[in-house]
Amino acid sequence: MIDLAGKVALVTGAASGIGLGIARALAGAGARVAVADVRAREVSAAAAALVAERGMALALELDVTDRRAWTRAAEHIERTLGPVDILCSNAGVNFFGPTQTATYEDWDFCLGVNLGGAVNAVRTLVPRMLARGGGGHIVITASVSGLYASGGSGVYNTSKFALVGLAESLRADLAPHRIGVSVLCPGPVKSELFESSAAVRPAALAATGAIALIPPGTAREDTPIFKTALTPEEVGRQVLRGIRRNDMHILTHPEVRQVLEARAAALRAALPDEPVDPERIAATGRLLDTSFYLAETAKPPPRG
Repeated sequence: MIDLAGKVALVTGAASGIGLGIARALAGAGARVAVADVRAREVSAAAAALVAERGMALALELDVTDRRAWTRAAEHIERTLGPVDILCSNAGVNFFGPTQTATYEDWDFCLGVNLGGAVNAVRTLVPRMLARGGGGHIVITASVSGLYASGGSGVYNTSKFALVGLAESLRADLAPHRIGVSVLCPGPVKSELFESSAAVRPAALAATGAIALIPPGTAREDTPIFKTALTPEEVGRQVLRGIRRNDMHILTHPEVRQVLEARAAALRAALPDEPVDPERIAATGRLLDTSFYLAETAKPPPRG
């Protein structure tokens, strides 16, 4: 999808952070953008800023875990802007703390928003995109934490690993219908993710095993990780490029290369040290087809 002018885009979790950065990039490319977030006041302010900057935006209050609300949102966008061509399922929340101390409420909240929200987005809008038959593009925001794991973020990792699998599988299924799918796996970004996660957490899910990532009395802006993080606008530009290139993976930080290579090496080392059975390969068929991934390696690497 090279020309985005006049296309209708929906970005969830767009009141701030990465979502707003994506919305700005899409609007700058000429798309008509609906920005959705569960925080009504904040998403209205974000839409107003986009209108001032770009001249067009639609604000939607949307709880991505509410399936009926998804249907209403889709219908409202279609009446106001037209059918959705570009879906950016970006809404997400964070969790930091040992996996073993996470409460049921931590799991329900994090998986409900991060994974459940994406499932609801796909289930609501993909059938509409298919029925229209005009192609399109979907971006699902995961994280580098969906590509490798570390201690202290097991709940978050689980949700993000699942999103990578969802996006890759969906890409394979929708390719014949000219609908591209990308999974965004950003590293650290200057956003308010921890603050917004706390703000939108339902009271019924308040019990938590989370621990503070930033020591009390320390300003987020003073931490080395925040000082070196990308801006939402930088990530938005990378997403725009990924949509135009129809990239499967949109990675923002070259610094993760060493971890990805170490994980790949660990997987290779875990393979049984025995001859490959040709009959197994023949029996497994397309489940061992490498062309799906090799097609991505044939592209020139993204620059800038």
